[in-house]
Amino acid sequence: MRTSESGKAAPNGPLSGRVALVTGAGRGLGASYVTALAAAGAAVVVNDASLSVDGASREDTDVAGAVVETITAAGGIATADRSDISHFAGAEQAVTCAMEAFGRLDIVINNAGILSAPAVSDLSQEELDRVLATNVTGSIGIARAAFAPMRERRYGRVINTVSEAALGTGYHAGVAYAASKAALWGLTMVLADEGAPYGITVNAVSPGARTRMSHDHLERVGTTLDLDPAHVSRVVLALVAESAGDITGRVIHAAGGAVREYQLKRHADTPLVARLTRSE
Repeated sequence: MRTSESGKAAPNGPLSGRVALVTGAGRGLGASYVTALAAAGAAVVVNDASLSVDGASREDTDVAGAVVETITAAGGIATADRSDISHFAGAEQAVTCAMEAFGRLDIVINNAGILSAPAVSDLSQEELDRVLATNVTGSIGIARAAFAPMRERRYGRVINTVSEAALGTGYHAGVAYAASKAALWGLTMVLADEGAPYGITVNAVSPGARTRMSHDHLERVGTTLDLDPAHVSRVVLALVAESAGDITGRVIHAAGGAVREYQLKRHADTPLVARLTRSE
């Protein structure tokens, strides 16, 4: 990647000429992603509606605008979009922002997400609807709107954000969040199939990083790992590279510099299978 030590954009970088839309890009991982994409030469749309962690309120700070200022000050190309992507109209508006600003859309990173973590017996309908709307409907809506220009150009890179919470391991964040991330696992596989004939790859990243959302959990477990979001950004940049056209339908865990691939497999010879198929 041709970038300076200061992170300034490389005019002839590996993503020069590409346009990327990152949702939830005003803070944390999203801000790290757009900064890295811009440094690699991409023009970026910084989407963020400035919502609280649980999505229940809108904050006064214009986080999308602040990130755009940082990127442009470093010589990058960026524009802000403040759409709420939790419904199709907002997702379409975010994609329209990219098309109107730059005339194309090559890369989408579905990073926006909110967290509400009550136990199932304490979960309200409002909390469930809010989490699913942002985390699931938002990702589907962005993909739905972005696939049209990507199909036309027969090129696209889509990254969804999943979590170990969906597997009941690692990050325990309540049933609503876990269910939303499990949904994105399936979404990734189906979109990968739909996009394949058009040169669109779709993968998912399960990130481990120190962010506003993960802060309380990391404080509880007392981790000493270096969970800089930049470690995850390097993996994301590799997945959206032009050379990654043969990588699709994959789920990658990236945290603290370690990278692993998830592979779901069916086994016919486990003790449970033997128990369930044992003759009476």
